[in-house]
Amino acid sequence: MADTLVYRAEGAAVANGTALYVFTVTEWQLPAAYPPFAAILFVPTTWLPVPALKVVLVVGNVLLLALLVRLSCRFAGLPARLPLVIAAVVAGLWLEPVFHTLHFGEINLALVCLVLWDLSRDKKAIGKGFALGVAAGITLTPAVFIVHLLITGRVRAGLTALASFTGTVLLGALVLPLASVEFWTGRIFETGRTGKVWIVDSQSLQGLFARLLHTPDPGAVWLLAAAATAVAGLWIARRAPERWGVPAVAYTTLLVSPVSWSHHWVWCVPLLALLIAEGRTRTARWRSTPVRALPAPRAEYPRTDEPSARPQVAAGRREVDRRP
Repeated sequence: MADTLVYRAEGAAVANGTALYVFTVTEWQLPAAYPPFAAILFVPTTWLPVPALKVVLVVGNVLLLALLVRLSCRFAGLPARLPLVIAAVVAGLWLEPVFHTLHFGEINLALVCLVLWDLSRDKKAIGKGFALGVAAGITLTPAVFIVHLLITGRVRAGLTALASFTGTVLLGALVLPLASVEFWTGRIFETGRTGKVWIVDSQSLQGLFARLLHTPDPGAVWLLAAAATAVAGLWIARRAPERWGVPAVAYTTLLVSPVSWSHHWVWCVPLLALLIAEGRTRTARWRSTPVRALPAPRAEYPRTDEPSARPQVAAGRREVDRRP
């Protein structure tokens, strides 16, 4: 659970007043990568010893998976009865992104739950967009959903999310002014700090082009591809029904992000729920379509009890009788 140790070190840096973006932890020398606001939220991780913290995170992630399954079912229009949720959680633990989220002690499930819960609320719900802005303040990639809200005409929710995100930035600057300046003016652009982008675990477009071109820095190639993908993805999401627009934005975000480790792709859970719901709908539609039975082909033979057929039958018999 290497990432858990990173979160704990970030929280300790805030609690102890030490520099946030200079340390590395674990044998992989992992640094702090999130904005200062996230480090503030990680302070409670220092209140527990590491073994207890790991247990809490494993149990918490399993419960978050159950919550995500329930949110996904509601979002897709599927029943979310308790036995089905439990079965889905057991099966979901075998999904690679989910398994590695638990294995590394990640917070991906919490972020997806925040975003999906907020976006699935009624358009007129009080504070809609607030949770989305908080998620964007923890890790920047959910901010693409704010753009989606604005271009789809949900201006109030989009502005609420933008205000919430701005609030996280200001809170981080208030509590950690030096770290905020360091992050927003420099660290945010160092996309390779969290790991090697060319390894197979990096599933973003940058990782793809780094492997294809055999270079650690694909440069303008991936930037152009990311820009085109972002425009196309947001255009598709704008034209699609809302329940398909959300995963379209999510997967667009994962593709264009400089680094998208495989455990970031826990959006596969709501996507699977949508695919199951779509399959149920199409199957029900197919079953309800009336099928007209076609008449079976048959040969027409004259009936021997009809008057017109009797002479022919009788003549045939006389012809047979004449044969030697």
